[in-house]
Amino acid sequence: MRRIAIPLLLLALAGCGANAPLKPAAGQELPVAPYGVEQKPSAEALLKPNPQAAPERSVELRKRSEERTQDPFDLPPSDD
Repeated sequence: MRRIAIPLLLLALAGCGANAPLKPAAGQELPVAPYGVEQKPSAEALLKPNPQAAPERSVELRKRSEERTQDPFDLPPSDD
């Protein structure tokens, strides 16, 4: 029974994805255009994250171990 259930479940999940363009729900509209913009952004444009929300990686990964340089801000805790 379990051998049949798992492939059926996977087949059902595979059919859940939609490839149609996004549209607002029936009776709904897209949000108003931002101030100073004449055209409303499309649904695809609204779903695309801006660079601050999804920044690109800018740190180069280290290829080999290296000695750490002295950090002037790595201070022991003070006894205040």
